[in-house]
Amino acid sequence: MASVREKLLVWFDREGRDLPWRRTRDPYAIWVSEVMLQQTRVDTVIPYYERFLSSFPTIEALAEADEDAVLSHWSGLGYYRRARLLHRGVREVVAEYGSAVPEDAEARRGLPGVGRYTAGAIGSIAFDKEEPVVDGNVSRVLSRLFRIDTPLGTTKTTNRFWDEAARLVLGERPGDLNQALMELGARICTPKNPRCQSCPVSADCKALGHDEVDRLPVKRARKAPKQVELAAVVATRGRGTDRKVWLIKGDQPLFGGLWGVPMAEGSPRKALVEASLEARLRPEPIGQVDHVLTHRRLRIAVFLASAAKGIESKNGQLFTSASLQRVGVSTLTRKILGASVGAAGWGAWVHT
Repeated sequence: MASVREKLLVWFDREGRDLPWRRTRDPYAIWVSEVMLQQTRVDTVIPYYERFLSSFPTIEALAEADEDAVLSHWSGLGYYRRARLLHRGVREVVAEYGSAVPEDAEARRGLPGVGRYTAGAIGSIAFDKEEPVVDGNVSRVLSRLFRIDTPLGTTKTTNRFWDEAARLVLGERPGDLNQALMELGARICTPKNPRCQSCPVSADCKALGHDEVDRLPVKRARKAPKQVELAAVVATRGRGTDRKVWLIKGDQPLFGGLWGVPMAEGSPRKALVEASLEARLRPEPIGQVDHVLTHRRLRIAVFLASAAKGIESKNGQLFTSASLQRVGVSTLTRKILGASVGAAGWGAWVHT
């Protein structure tokens, strides 16, 4: 009788999707893909991945790029801290390891932003090392396959997942085995309505045998997102197609490293003051934007201001629509700019 491992590999050979990062063994390209795929759907990642590697085809190219260029290629992908840590990580590889991603697991885990999962993905896929991976998809597969009924996020459960994954990865083709687990969780062993009839290891699944698939994994209780009320100011200078918008960058707690409109809890005037701007502020908001983050639910009143004056610096500048494309801007900022004219994008705003 075939083992769970053998069944997974046979299924992956037959059913695995043809994804761009599966056509390479380049550890740098695999690193980029794994960072992008964290908490992001495959279909969303593909065009970002292809554009990113087109602009930064080698680890040296990314290391030499400035942060604005890197973040501009990440705009809209979310979780921007990933991009900044990837950038720091590749710079460390260039400086400390002669531009070669280290094969040693401990060295990989010592790089900025590279945790146990990312290190294991690079090690198994690029270097054919027997290193396990555990992400959300793999956790769900393992919890059902081995009927692990302790809550997600606890030390006991996490350790059990890694132990089971470490046992499964031992043998030939460790990278394919890890990708098979991820693929199974993404396409078959889904959170709702799993396709157990199509699962290659259904005969080995203890949760299925006990009719507990829908009960597992056991979720950990989460706090409701905190409601945050903010005022955002679209401060402009000029008219028509010559109109520019003032954006700031720096120590913004929510979107540090990205460019965004002045924003603050409280009044729009406070947002302008904190941005060191003078402008003619309209007294009433022109719209509202709602934006949900992992732990916060933002409700943002959008205000308009004209004749903006300030000292341009590396943390505060006027942008045209063209120059905006070359820097990192969050989805939230684009929503706010769109709301300023009731349109959905920056291009519609600047040409109004």
